[in-house]
Amino acid sequence: MADSRVRVCFRCCLRKKKRRRRVGEEMKSKLEGVDESLLRLLNTTSLEEVAGRRRIREAFKEVQLGIDHCLFKASQAAAVKTEEWYEVNSRGLEIFCKSWLPENASVKAIICFCHGTARKIASSGYGVFAMDYPGFGLSEGLHGYIPSFDSIVNDVIEHFSKIKENPEYQSLPSYLFGQSMGGAVALNVHFKQPNAWSGAILLAPMCKIADDVEPSWILKQILIGVAKILPKSKLVPDRDLAEMAFRDPKKIKMAAYNVIAYKDKPRLGTALELLNTTDEIDKRLENVSLPLLILHGEADIVTDPSVSKALYEKAKSSDKKLLLYKDTRHALLEGEYDEIILQVLEDIVSWLDEHSSDRITSS
Repeated sequence: MADSRVRVCFRCCLRKKKRRRRVGEEMKSKLEGVDESLLRLLNTTSLEEVAGRRRIREAFKEVQLGIDHCLFKASQAAAVKTEEWYEVNSRGLEIFCKSWLPENASVKAIICFCHGTARKIASSGYGVFAMDYPGFGLSEGLHGYIPSFDSIVNDVIEHFSKIKENPEYQSLPSYLFGQSMGGAVALNVHFKQPNAWSGAILLAPMCKIADDVEPSWILKQILIGVAKILPKSKLVPDRDLAEMAFRDPKKIKMAAYNVIAYKDKPRLGTALELLNTTDEIDKRLENVSLPLLILHGEADIVTDPSVSKALYEKAKSSDKKLLLYKDTRHALLEGEYDEIILQVLEDIVSWLDEHSSDRITSS
């Protein structure tokens, strides 16, 4: 989804909008079945800082558990134990962390999420660990602001290194899982730790800005100049990202219930960091060397599927697989029709089973 926001930045970086609307007010008409007291709380709570996001998340817990999504239905029936906690990292930021572990089976491998879905994979025998990036979800930081993409990558490495050092998991295979912007995070983790991971699963990864939205050199310089002065300033998006990323109309409505997701105008500094990151990744695709599963929707207009094809072709990995899904959009695990979501999950788990069993047998 980040690619689309970068595209918007290039088109609108000099425009300002005088009248601001709260995200809660925009969503109010979409949140069917939510009582007035919760809507009032949403509409009067700022999500800019983490205290507001945590308050809203707690208030909407029961509402979100009742969403009629195939992943939620499957996860409710699965024997999975979850744990949530906060820890202060080396930069002094309080980070929200979560794990999903199979309840009645030993862990085959650990999956370190850089964004994605977790519970269904855990029910297949995998230990899944995730964290919210600073400025997103329940972690500290200004909402939607990325002052340094490299710092996010280092935060991810720090957190997952602690998980992997746990004696219970040290002998197990470990995989990176990155979706959209998380794909860029996962690839950068791999570049910094080329031999530390058993493989990576990349779902519609943001690893290059598509050629048709790449800004001109002049526009890049304008963006750089303005971002230096007003890095936290927000821009005006031109389209609803849920409508771009989701194909199933029912699930477009469900997206509004993710009430603490960043849906506001993208910040200039964030857009610049994403542009610089994808430029750098594009130059280093040949350095990708770990076992790789890439999954992408052929009709994705948020991250270009041709970029995933380029990654597949250029990566020097000897063990790599590319799966393209006809007519599907960006949110393969959230916004597609049920049968597609379940197929994508089956493909992911099958790849993990194959690679984890090989690793365990060889060890």
